[in-house]
Amino acid sequence: MKRILDCQASDFKTMSKEELLYAIGSCEGRAIACETIGAIQPMLGDISNAEFVTAMGADILLLNMFDVQHPVIRGLPKTEPDQIIHQLKKLTGRPVGINLEPVEQSLASEDLDENMWAMTPGRKATLENGRRAAELGANFILLTGNPGIGVTNEAICQTLAVYKRELGDKLILAAGKMHCSGILSEGAESILTREDVRLFREAGADIILMPAPGTVPGLTLEYVKSLIDYAHSLGALTITAIGTSQEGADVATIRQIALMCKMAGTDIHHLGDAGYGGMALPENIQAYSIAVRGIRHTYRRMAGSVNR
Repeated sequence: MKRILDCQASDFKTMSKEELLYAIGSCEGRAIACETIGAIQPMLGDISNAEFVTAMGADILLLNMFDVQHPVIRGLPKTEPDQIIHQLKKLTGRPVGINLEPVEQSLASEDLDENMWAMTPGRKATLENGRRAAELGANFILLTGNPGIGVTNEAICQTLAVYKRELGDKLILAAGKMHCSGILSEGAESILTREDVRLFREAGADIILMPAPGTVPGLTLEYVKSLIDYAHSLGALTITAIGTSQEGADVATIRQIALMCKMAGTDIHHLGDAGYGGMALPENIQAYSIAVRGIRHTYRRMAGSVNR
């Protein structure tokens, strides 16, 4: 089996769940995941944001606000809805994950004119939608919450248990929050606690997500490192996430966050979708990648053909 740094499109195409987890874990904190929104106008017009982040060095693609009942990724060639993720994989040669949100009732307005994060039925973490994500070709599901939506850690844990039982042999399951998601009692260090890590892992999480140090108030390098060490002791991988628009900060800030995440010991480095809107700033993806894995691995990932 290969580490993700050495994988080409043909490797990702045939990987099992276990092989992909091994590839991520064996690269010693050098995997880059980029989140994109496909339902809005792409930054390059007729090229999808997912293709753009791939060109800048992403190893893993994460689709946010992706409605599995009405799949849309703008910028792709004309594609049947059921084939959209397969088409994206064909064009990028990357593993693809989908955010689903375990929410019973949104705390924010559900009017799209008032709230860009407004919930739709196909984004909810129901069992039906989880099965649909697998049918569409997703490699993994991330159970998390967008700003103001109202996702609790308890709801994530309950959904994980169901997904593990019904989908755990098909998909990688990741879980956690990048910010409080509208639950103020789960802010700062309470976004994710040691107990949450234990419960998520016991419920079936293969990967635990948490905010990157310096991205939300109170999340220090030392605290995040303690959570990552504990998650690793339980056999889980980790993602440190930039989900607070700092993916649109200056390059110096991005490099600082990147090195803190590396020092904390994370396996996957996540950059969110809110540079301007829809993806991280491309220069920040490249700068982050160079900071955690150097120019050679960064340019190799950027240059590799999907036909390899």
